[in-house]
Amino acid sequence: MKNLLIALFALILSCASASAQDTPVQDLLQEHRALIEKSSRKTIGPAIDALARSGLPQMQTVLEAWQAKEIWQRQADGLFFRAEEIDRTTLNLFDLDSGADLGPTPDEDFKQLKPNSGIRAMIGTALVQFQLSDPDPAKRRDALIAIERDPESSLLAPLRASIDSEQDAAIAAQKRRLERLLTIGYDADSAARIAAINDMAGDLGLDVRATLNPLTSSKIMVVSGDVPAEWNVAETLKPGSEDLPAAEAYALLVAGGDALPRIDDDDIRAALIANIQGGSVGGVPVHELDNDDARLTAYAALAEAGVVPATATDADIDDRLAEYTFVRVYDETDPAITTAVEEALKSIEVKVGLNQTLDLTLDALSLASIYFLAAIGLAITFGVMGVINMAHGEFIMMGAYTGYVVQQFVPNHTLSIIIAIPLAFAVTFAAGVLMERLVIRWLYNRPLETLLATFGISIALQQLAKNIFGTQARPLTSPAWLDGSWVMNDIVSISYIRIAIFVLALIFLCVFLFIMKRTRLGLETRAVTQNPRMAASMGINPNRVNMLTFGLGSGIAGIAGVAIGLFAKVTSELGSDYIVQSFMTVVVGGVGNIWGTLAGAAMIGFLQKGIEWFNPSNTLAAQTYMIIFIIIFIQFRPRGIIALKGRAAGD
Repeated sequence: MKNLLIALFALILSCASASAQDTPVQDLLQEHRALIEKSSRKTIGPAIDALARSGLPQMQTVLEAWQAKEIWQRQADGLFFRAEEIDRTTLNLFDLDSGADLGPTPDEDFKQLKPNSGIRAMIGTALVQFQLSDPDPAKRRDALIAIERDPESSLLAPLRASIDSEQDAAIAAQKRRLERLLTIGYDADSAARIAAINDMAGDLGLDVRATLNPLTSSKIMVVSGDVPAEWNVAETLKPGSEDLPAAEAYALLVAGGDALPRIDDDDIRAALIANIQGGSVGGVPVHELDNDDARLTAYAALAEAGVVPATATDADIDDRLAEYTFVRVYDETDPAITTAVEEALKSIEVKVGLNQTLDLTLDALSLASIYFLAAIGLAITFGVMGVINMAHGEFIMMGAYTGYVVQQFVPNHTLSIIIAIPLAFAVTFAAGVLMERLVIRWLYNRPLETLLATFGISIALQQLAKNIFGTQARPLTSPAWLDGSWVMNDIVSISYIRIAIFVLALIFLCVFLFIMKRTRLGLETRAVTQNPRMAASMGINPNRVNMLTFGLGSGIAGIAGVAIGLFAKVTSELGSDYIVQSFMTVVVGGVGNIWGTLAGAAMIGFLQKGIEWFNPSNTLAAQTYMIIFIIIFIQFRPRGIIALKGRAAGD
């Protein structure tokens, strides 16, 4: 019996020993229990690192549960469990080592670990090495994002190890790029770092520049003798130069304890006043302290007596600066690496400049297409017919509001735009015909009266729009396929809406040329424009042609309003934002010439973007300078860029 009890006791001990040996996760957590319970971002790092580097296969699940606030600690013995809340008072526990379901238990003896955002971010970084090879592509992408956000040298090896087994081509490319960047920043092999730098030279990615720029960081060092050979010297600085003012150089000596501080004049005066004794200071009568030399002499006497701190004179400063060498030293100690980085950054800088030029050009083309689209209708009414229509902007506004109204009845944005374009043309065409029949037809060849009448109509249409739609901006939503931008690289991009407007402007250019060159209306319009009486004698009705031509210009303005409303605010003042630019486009390009309108739009668009590039913070100033330039331009070329020739030009 005694032997049986001994054997049973030994069996219990062996089971307990086996159980202890089979709980490596729990043992590790208990080892760092104090840090985990404290849960401070400043001290939790060693505990997280120990868990991540343990090599235990269960650790990914443990860290993910900790990050998700699913780890609970039993107060009685301090053991940790993963738990799911069944209700407010009951938990379902899971063993961290085996993952076994331990069943429901009351939560009264358990405390939840609630890591703050900072600790969760640290856990996320630790999870990266597990997630890089996770079967879930989303987790692998999250791991790469975590590395980009918080790169570390310890992540380079697991990142490299995960590249060959990566099946997703996009993720593999992202891994290879990130591996090159981490190699540049953290690899211990200089040759590997230089090779990675050369691989990324010329790459326009912001992440590349963010990796290379820190390697060029430097600090100014001061040495009294020869410069140490181990220093990676960027340049030698001369005190008093633009790169190193004398005051800054001397301040470095003072900070290093190699020179006396320079006491400023106000402090010297205050010290002298505080130490006046018997009508003198430092043996110098007060009435003689009316110049700098006397004050310095008195202060030096006080300093020698230990009453005030000593100060350096100009001569002292010059002598001390001459005794030292000032050099700018790279923080990176390997000269080959800094040389490779400087060459790579120069290559990138050249490409950045070229791509910034390309981006500015695309912006200018986009703006020019908007101005051309807004002005093409005016090119007909003003350029061809000679009618100064100040209400042209309101036709643009009417087109934009037509698109808004259509979208209230047709929720599909693609279909609504398809419907809105011809409907906007019809609405503004009808409004233009009505305006021409009621007002314009009585004012031909009377430009001042036409200007005043159309200006009044402009104000009336704005007020009508306010009464109907209110003063708040109305949304004109673009189709989903026009969302986003065409991104060429980190520098060059252009929105799909602007590309669509550019294409629309080209389409209208072709349509206008076809109408004016290949249709009867175009032929009759050109005939009436050049000689109304002769055209009438040939059987052409000038009144009908003028009406249709004015309606055509107004209809095109309505379509332009739909396009402009996709990216601009749709308000009653929408048209007034473009009427000035539209007139400038037509006048600068050449009145009565569609190619001139195109050239004028290009000139104004490029000019405005160029001025904004020099002064990007003040667009109002850019428009002011643009108007001044155009006024000067017209003085030298009053007929515009492409002037009409022949009898029409004389008219």
